[in-house]
Amino acid sequence: MDKPLAKYIDHTLLKPEATQDQIDAVLEEAKQYEFASVCINPYWVARAKAALAGTDVTVCTVIGFPLGANTTQIKVAEADQAIDAGATEVDMVINIGELKAGHDDQVRADIQAVADAAHAKQALLKVIIECVLLTDDEKVRACKLAEAAGADFVKTSTGFAGGGATVHDVALMRQTVGDRLGVKASGGIHSLADATALIEAGASRLGASAGVAIMKEANA
Repeated sequence: MDKPLAKYIDHTLLKPEATQDQIDAVLEEAKQYEFASVCINPYWVARAKAALAGTDVTVCTVIGFPLGANTTQIKVAEADQAIDAGATEVDMVINIGELKAGHDDQVRADIQAVADAAHAKQALLKVIIECVLLTDDEKVRACKLAEAAGADFVKTSTGFAGGGATVHDVALMRQTVGDRLGVKASGGIHSLADATALIEAGASRLGASAGVAIMKEANA
């Protein structure tokens, strides 16, 4: 690892039933463990910004989530609003159907519009390619399109499509983007062993709701 374990972790709570009290608890945990970011739904961004003021924990949110089939204009508007509210990282879902149909120009344009919006406001863009729904060839193509469109990271999964991060997928994504982009593994990361294996495969961020459990295991 080239940084402390906590700095790999985007402490995540994206469940639709998450309450304000649960969000507040996650924000307190993020401060306590000094995670890289908190990843929450857009509704909670302003609250997260206020709670994390004065810390090094950044605010991350999701765009076009979890299906990716919103129009580009909606994704751009979501990103703009979230960044204005305090997000400095946005994780967007690609248009998966268009990728599978081979409509690469549309996929790249969709990503680029959000990348341009994010970068205009000094925010990072992570692109969720939803590996569980893709072949290896499609995963490689998606990563190359994200890179061509100006993304800062590629990300494995939403966690809502029946699968999560695998060592195979992270290694394939890292091989494809080299050291030019970050690789975020997300979904199904429950233990220190999971986290370590994914980092060793090339992940530079981990999206996990089990961040506290992972840190307690690491510190035991």
